[in-house]
Amino acid sequence: MRDSNRGVNLLRKVKAAVVITALLGGTAPLIVPVAVHAQSGLIRDIEVEGNNRIETATVNAYLTVAPGDSYDIQKINSSLKALFSTGLFADVSFSFNQGILRVNVVENPIINRIAFEGNQRLKDDTLSAELQLRPRVVYTRTKVQADVQRILELYRRSGRFAATVEPKVIQLDQNRVDLAFEIDEGDATGIRKINFVGNKAFDDGELSDVIRTTESAWWKILTADDNYDPDRVTFDRELLRRFYLSAGYADFQVLSSVAELTPDRSDFFVTYTVSEGQRYQFGEITVVSQIDKIDPETLMPLIEIESGEWYNANLVDDAVDALTDSVGDQGYAFIDIRPNVQRNRETGTIDITFNISEGPKVYVERINVVGNVRTLDEVIRREFRLVEGDAFSSSKMQRSKQRIENLNFFKSVDVKTLPGASPDQTVIEVDVEEKSTGEFSIGAGYGTDNGAFGQLGIRERNLLGKGQDLRLNFTLGSTDQQIDLSFTEPYFLDREIAAGFDLYRREQDNQDESSYDEEQTGGRLRAGFRYSEELSHSFRYTLEQNSYSNIDTSSASRLLLAEDNDFVESAIGHTLSYDKRDSTIAPTEGYYARLSNDLAGVGGDESYLRTQIEGGYFYPLDREHEWVLSTRGSTGYIFGFDDDTRISQRFMVGGSNLRGFEAAGVGPRDIKTGDALGSKLYYTGTVQMDFPLGLPSEFALTGRVFSDFGSGQEVDGARPGEIYDTGSLRSSVGFGVGWESPFGPIGVDISQAVTKEDHDKEELFRLNFGTRF
Repeated sequence: MRDSNRGVNLLRKVKAAVVITALLGGTAPLIVPVAVHAQSGLIRDIEVEGNNRIETATVNAYLTVAPGDSYDIQKINSSLKALFSTGLFADVSFSFNQGILRVNVVENPIINRIAFEGNQRLKDDTLSAELQLRPRVVYTRTKVQADVQRILELYRRSGRFAATVEPKVIQLDQNRVDLAFEIDEGDATGIRKINFVGNKAFDDGELSDVIRTTESAWWKILTADDNYDPDRVTFDRELLRRFYLSAGYADFQVLSSVAELTPDRSDFFVTYTVSEGQRYQFGEITVVSQIDKIDPETLMPLIEIESGEWYNANLVDDAVDALTDSVGDQGYAFIDIRPNVQRNRETGTIDITFNISEGPKVYVERINVVGNVRTLDEVIRREFRLVEGDAFSSSKMQRSKQRIENLNFFKSVDVKTLPGASPDQTVIEVDVEEKSTGEFSIGAGYGTDNGAFGQLGIRERNLLGKGQDLRLNFTLGSTDQQIDLSFTEPYFLDREIAAGFDLYRREQDNQDESSYDEEQTGGRLRAGFRYSEELSHSFRYTLEQNSYSNIDTSSASRLLLAEDNDFVESAIGHTLSYDKRDSTIAPTEGYYARLSNDLAGVGGDESYLRTQIEGGYFYPLDREHEWVLSTRGSTGYIFGFDDDTRISQRFMVGGSNLRGFEAAGVGPRDIKTGDALGSKLYYTGTVQMDFPLGLPSEFALTGRVFSDFGSGQEVDGARPGEIYDTGSLRSSVGFGVGWESPFGPIGVDISQAVTKEDHDKEELFRLNFGTRF
């Protein structure tokens, strides 16, 4: 741990005490053989002088002469070099007189302390980890200079090429020294200009959007991509290669990537020189199988490549994956699928033949887990799709790595194969680096539906290293107050069943929509499991005490006044989900479907069946998935067995599920009071296009245009002429902007109702944002 006072005192010593600059400055020490006069004779004895810390026997062990040998100048020079090469001595000299060979040594000092001064961006622990030198290690000038270069390299990796490091040495008693590295970090070295040479098919702006490195600008204070990093530039070369290969340029090459530092060392000019080559189209696509029982014709529909379209290396990789999975499902664990690419430069086409053959039989001998200190081995092992003795599968190994990364317990996950005890066996080694899994969060935000809110949460996602999730949240808002405690065991009874419970207390203000406040106190037991990677099923049991309050009998709906103010709900439910999206957070392609049922009446005061069906489809319109067309829809129905359904149990339409209308702004409504009564039957749908706004990627801004539609109808207990309940189709159109800000996602939508009823409540503007610190 850094001691700033001690470091300051150390620097004062540096500037006030005698600094051994001779140990640091200039070139490395010259090994000059001692001047020896032409002498000869027999060495009767060897005497070592000047050594205090190093044993005499250690010195003698490095000598190439011994008592009884003849005095030989070549052997003396050899001994001199051997002693210097140990790094233990600052000076060595020899003298020979009357048969006595005297070895005079000056020992290198021992390091007492190492301190860093002036470092703000990099912590002491980070710098110390890179040094060769340590306290109680022999000091040498060569090692100090090597450590200076290591420190400078660390700063260069963080984009600070103007950093300087000056080592200072303070001599202490008993041949000890204190070593201080005086650091001037300098400013971050930015990117003044990025140039592309040789590009014709794509302009500089298009290629700039492909690479990670960006030009420096004042608004990029929240990213480091505008600081020069040689590793990032190397990664940019690969990004350019992938981009061109996906656009048909199979001969593309990055000839060079040159970074030139400005004279003031403040910025870099980065130039990428490329050779685009010819653009190709797909030619003939065939499948050839060396395995008799596999019919190539049955595999052709799996290849989503059409002759005549532009060559795309990503489609070739996808075809290999699809063929591997299909053949593997037929029981062939050991297969080798290789695409044979044949260029035809005259016609500008590429013929591809997918060769399927049997690969070498390899089995998993064992799986080793290293690097985990807190997390138990079993938490990592249970995410593996392979076990000892299984036939090795690279796709299953990659899937296992992805599942381990999805735990979000580790900074890095490295899965590699090592040779086993025999050629047909392999060892899988998982090397993980743990990170903190405890969270303390403070949140704030605003939603058009719920108003302003604040949030406080405590969470441990890897409780006791067992992978268990424990969470306690407090929410205080203008319309909603809540406290809830949740616990999840991801592998209940050592099976792949995620089980847990929730306890909660909620208070919600529904005065604007339906003229009442609601309080809920309850708990939930839940469990879920997967039938496959895409298909999952969860079950739940909920017991909840509900009560209505703050009802104005003079202005509230008769239907609300007819309901009991206090009641208990006891319900069991399930959700069946099928999800093929590429991301659950920001999907760009794929689809999902979800079916939910809740049955109340297993005890309690209420008895009903509520059903909901949801689904969505996402289709990318371009290769970079920046333009995404999506359609989503949902529908639901609830009916009571013995009694009428309640307002709080029915579906509210409007707001986030039907933009252009307020929350609960669509559906049955009391004619006299205007209160929303909820819908027994509802449906909503959305067609939306997400697209880039053409701004620099650092802004993380996207646009969208959309059309929402839907409706709600039917209530229980209504009298003729008492409510509006047309059930007609409502629709709206609009546009919006989304920002993935450092403070959380922010969304703004402006929408206009197109088809509506006079009693509907419209909404032009919606804003939602939230943050966690």
